[in-house]
Amino acid sequence: MDKVLYLAMSGARENMLAQQSHANNLANANTTGFKSDLAQARAMQVFGEGHASRVYAQTERPATDVTSGTLIDTGRKLDVAVAGDGWLSVIRADGTEGYTRAGSLQINAANQLVTGSGLPVMGNGGIPITLPPFENIDISTNGIITIRPLGENAAELLVADQLKLVNPDPKTLFKGPDGLMTTGGQEPLLPDPNVRVRSGYIESSNVNAVSELTGIISSSRQFEMQIKMMKTAEENSETAASILKMS
Repeated sequence: MDKVLYLAMSGARENMLAQQSHANNLANANTTGFKSDLAQARAMQVFGEGHASRVYAQTERPATDVTSGTLIDTGRKLDVAVAGDGWLSVIRADGTEGYTRAGSLQINAANQLVTGSGLPVMGNGGIPITLPPFENIDISTNGIITIRPLGENAAELLVADQLKLVNPDPKTLFKGPDGLMTTGGQEPLLPDPNVRVRSGYIESSNVNAVSELTGIISSSRQFEMQIKMMKTAEENSETAASILKMS
């Protein structure tokens, strides 16, 4: 196979992968608490027979942008947004601990506190938060959940549980296939008492729609360029074959 053809083919493939990353970010521009994936390209040497004189492009998603989005005032008491650094702890589908900034919380049929996608929110005890029937609820800045049980007077308040708030090193975080952040360790993280939340707010996505759209356009143009290179390599190969026949 012609080396130019191989390099152009690998470049086109990596452009398609970059398109997927930008398109996924753009599709989640309005998703609460979503963190955009970073995409970058680097040159990789081709090793094999002969000298390593060829390189090809490799696109990768090395990390996730964990900068905070904008806080949006909803006035809803079950909505919480992490103020500054930190994450809400939830229980993933496989039973392990995951971390999210999507704080649009709800109460499911089993009286469990869950995220908008139905994942149980974890309390400081390491178990899902279950709330008894209540008439009023308040979530303080340190995540303590106070309720007024159903049928009780205004003076009867009950501390039901506390949100498990963690603050791992951003360098250890990576995004799993389910969109939740994880540290990859087997041991759950300890709660951080310094993490604060704001009740009645949700955090918007940190996706820059203009930047992602520009990245899609740029990747599309690069893909077209790689296709043209592949066609040129094919034409050169046909020309060389015809010269050999003439000789």
